[in-house]
Amino acid sequence: MSKSILNPKVDEFLKGAKSWKEEFEQLRRIALDCGLTEDFKWMHPCYTLNGKNVVLIHGFKEYCALLFHKGVLLKDEKKILIQQTENVQSARQIRFTNVQDILDRESTLKAYIHEAIEVEKSGITVQLKKTADYSIPVEFQNKMEDIIELKEAFEALTPGRQKAYIRYFAEAKQSKTRESRIEKYMDQILDGKGLNDCTCGLSKRMPNCDGSHKSIR
Repeated sequence: MSKSILNPKVDEFLKGAKSWKEEFEQLRRIALDCGLTEDFKWMHPCYTLNGKNVVLIHGFKEYCALLFHKGVLLKDEKKILIQQTENVQSARQIRFTNVQDILDRESTLKAYIHEAIEVEKSGITVQLKKTADYSIPVEFQNKMEDIIELKEAFEALTPGRQKAYIRYFAEAKQSKTRESRIEKYMDQILDGKGLNDCTCGLSKRMPNCDGSHKSIR
């Protein structure tokens, strides 16, 4: 393990991990060996350079992963970077299903991390799509034309929140489903909240929802 300062929040995270614990520990060691600073963001170990996010460790049911925040800018000579969903513009993952897979690819992982560090040092940024680049579903466009308050509230949201709503509404294949989603989130938009914002006030991850509303009886 590198002599870098270990973040106690990451220690706590690893201690409580119910799956991928050994994999997380190895990924942590590799990230620290590359000279990154250990932080804890979005409830996961995050490794930074001068305060800028470089890689993050996270786990899912079927795999754990090393997430490169600007992965789209990496050369990916080994063709191992994965776009988690089609809506993810910048980040890319390298996925693992066991510890040995991580150990076998350690030199490659370090090479990718060092490349990501150089990308961060260069100051290059990812050119993200703007809200205007997304096609607003006709059902939502019609609803905003009918309800001017809804249009004003939507336009007052941050670009990120606008895009999240547009993508969510547009993902539905049937018009009936799109209309149902729009109706469900109209009040939330009118309240100035994003798709994933907390609406109950109990979240420990404000303004994001962490599921605390499920405890309300």
